[in-house]
Amino acid sequence: QVRLVESGGGLVQPGGSLRLSCAASGPFFSISTMGWYRQAPGKEREMVTAITGVGVTTYADSVKGRFTISLDNAKNTVYLQMNRLKPEDMAVYYCHARLFTISGTTYDYWGQGTQVTVSS
Repeated sequence: QVRLVESGGGLVQPGGSLRLSCAASGPFFSISTMGWYRQAPGKEREMVTAITGVGVTTYADSVKGRFTISLDNAKNTVYLQMNRLKPEDMAVYYCHARLFTISGTTYDYWGQGTQVTVSS
């Protein structure tokens, strides 16, 4: 079965940086999109950023210019470099992947979530 394994969350001071990674493993053919969502306490889950298998990216306005997503297709791994972190970035970050089967069907998968805490 397909698994998404996230790493890289933690505690950082405002203005600091963190790098998240998410590796997809299991039986799939290729990546349609991979990305990151986040959910803060009392708020709905929101899309942060996503990247297609051919490298087209999209970002939420709140993170443009501070966050960078990248994809290593050889490793089936997506990275999220987060710079100039703000307290409002604090949330559980979830990796999302939309993956192709060999027949062309896509399925959505979610990681278990990793906590990002921004606090002095």
